[in-house]
Amino acid sequence: MARSIFFILFAITLSLNAGAQELFNLYQPASVLPKGVMGMRVYDLAYKEVDQYRNILAYKLMYGLTSKLSISATAVVSNYHQKDLPFDFITHNHSVSGAPTGNENTVQKGIAYPYIFDGIDLYAQYKFLNLDAENKHFRMSAYGEASYINIQSHLTEPILEDHNTGIGAGIITTYLIKHYAVSFTGGFILPKEFNGNTYDQYRGVYPTILKYGNAVTYDLSLGYLLFPRHYTNYNETNWNIYMEFTGKTYGAANVQQVESPNPPYNNYITFPNTNPALQAGSYIEINPGIQCIVKSDVRIDFSVGFPLVNQSYLHQYPLYLIGVQKYFYFNKKHVL
Repeated sequence: MARSIFFILFAITLSLNAGAQELFNLYQPASVLPKGVMGMRVYDLAYKEVDQYRNILAYKLMYGLTSKLSISATAVVSNYHQKDLPFDFITHNHSVSGAPTGNENTVQKGIAYPYIFDGIDLYAQYKFLNLDAENKHFRMSAYGEASYINIQSHLTEPILEDHNTGIGAGIITTYLIKHYAVSFTGGFILPKEFNGNTYDQYRGVYPTILKYGNAVTYDLSLGYLLFPRHYTNYNETNWNIYMEFTGKTYGAANVQQVESPNPPYNNYITFPNTNPALQAGSYIEINPGIQCIVKSDVRIDFSVGFPLVNQSYLHQYPLYLIGVQKYFYFNKKHVL
């Protein structure tokens, strides 16, 4: 009920003839950082899983190399995975106590994990189209991404920044008129397969090849500037509201593993894909959010994600985002 009321109020607000911002909470707009501008962002993605609180903590550095090209690097720490694959990830997962559940085709939930340094994600964005007019603009950018993640995911759905080693790319289109902005991002993810050892509950070695599903990603972001109605100076505090629809379609995993923990390890078999977390899927999430920008260089984000069509196995709901971002203008002519 609360979600429905929030959505209705948001839709009414968007219908007013005013304006918006395009510094979306979850996805990048087609605009890039101006040349010589640096940004630092710290954010947390959090959710509750049974009685465990999961956190994905990220630190991002951004820099505008040219007026059209910006780059970023993100380091991630989390407590939502163990470093190795679970011993029973193929057919069923273990319980909170660590014992087999006896119920096949269930998804792993509620197990306590320590915080682990996940890895590094590198991102570059190039703005190739910029059409400006009074109180409006239309921009398009291409982005490329590569990550190295040192944990082993037991889910087929890929995500590069904190989940899978791999590469990705896509196109971002953003239109802003007065204070209202809309942006669409479409891209793909090609995760690297896992080829290594997994272990049973007795520490028996099982060489395993796990090919994750490739994915297509899509995001529609809507933004609206609530305050100020008219700028008098750049020190005024901005208040923006957002509604972002994030989605993904991904393929099924392919799992090959030796039958026995005893050498020689030369008899690989392909396992039936019965675990739902390893099967192909698609979903769309809805993420209402709010943002505050102070003196044009400090940005505070908050949003809450809910399933709209199906749901992801990567996390539970609601999914909370809180972030703080700071900009450094070495050329004082540049402002947000």
